[in-house]
Amino acid sequence: MNNNKVVLAFSGGLDTSFCIPYLINEKGLEVHTVMVNTGGFSAEEEAAIEKKALGLGAASHVNINAVDTYYRHGLKYLIFGNVLKNATYPLSVSSERVFQALEVLKHVKRVGAEHVAHGSTGAGNDQVRFDIVFEILAPEVKVIAPIRELGITRQEEIDYLQKHGFNFSWEKAKYSINQGLWGTSIGGVETLSSEGYLPEEAYPTKVTKTAPEHIRIGFEKGEPVSFNGKKMTPVEVILAVREAAAPFGIGRDTHVGDTIIGIKGRVAFEAAAPLILIKAHHLLEKHVLTKGQLYWKYQISVWYGQQMHEAMYLDPVMRDMEAMMDNMEQHVTGEVEVALMPYHFSVLGCSSEHDLMSSKFGSYGEINKSYTGADVVGFTKVLANPLKIYYSVNNESAADAISE
Repeated sequence: MNNNKVVLAFSGGLDTSFCIPYLINEKGLEVHTVMVNTGGFSAEEEAAIEKKALGLGAASHVNINAVDTYYRHGLKYLIFGNVLKNATYPLSVSSERVFQALEVLKHVKRVGAEHVAHGSTGAGNDQVRFDIVFEILAPEVKVIAPIRELGITRQEEIDYLQKHGFNFSWEKAKYSINQGLWGTSIGGVETLSSEGYLPEEAYPTKVTKTAPEHIRIGFEKGEPVSFNGKKMTPVEVILAVREAAAPFGIGRDTHVGDTIIGIKGRVAFEAAAPLILIKAHHLLEKHVLTKGQLYWKYQISVWYGQQMHEAMYLDPVMRDMEAMMDNMEQHVTGEVEVALMPYHFSVLGCSSEHDLMSSKFGSYGEINKSYTGADVVGFTKVLANPLKIYYSVNNESAADAISE
């Protein structure tokens, strides 16, 4: 390739809007914009974004719906792995970026562009998540990040746009909100310090429900496939759970973690559907998986979530972990009941034909049907034997070993 074409990942916000006239006027490039929808935009918003891009001077614009791709190759495994980073955050927005970058790369190849651009600043994780896809898969394509390279302020961006005749309303919102299929992140002055917390009005979904409700979520081989008995696609189930639970104020929390660029970061979020689906799925797994499967599922899911968060989705080990999770999910089929209440939920119970808590083998603490009390006496002697040998050989007693 040897041309002046650039594909710009465009969201319609101030930063990416600034990029269009800047790339045209200062870099002499022909700008082709692309918006990749992973669940954060309605059809009306997509149309408005296209109109804005063309109005700012883009030679072409395309909207790409990547919701199903995002679910099949990303969210499915976040559910399988019960992934909550730092036991808190379901990777609501961070998990989207690599799939958006991959779709942008496809468009770069369709257009035949020599350059690709994005509106990331130099202060966050997203710049890494975007750049690394091109560094790995298309190193010949030159990455341009005007906001990062110039280090300019929001007001300077507005001044530049106005200078070139673009007088959109750029009133700065009090909170930075990124909404997607897997939840919404919210940043504001309160999240910049360790002791601050978001007020009620900062959350996009207002609390309008107070009377408790029960919902039922059906899973088939680990994937959500029904809501209150109605068969749906997994994406439809996610949306149905969100619609039912978010108005209770469920799924709100604040995540504190290590960023890719080496500093601590703090962000608030609301993610009713992810938290409920992960907890419901985990309950079902505890009933149908063996002790060994549960142990190894936990080990790989922590690493899988870490890799996803830190832009390493393209590492082949991710495919290995996905294959292992796919195999483990073969019997994770059943229905889970969940109670919804203001600001919290409870996973109540489940039913599954693969439930290992089978009554034909007995009831814990009540009665057993597959062994006798005498069997337990013998089993305990065998279980204790290695430690009896240890303490005997070393002339120690267990009491001495744990005394101060």
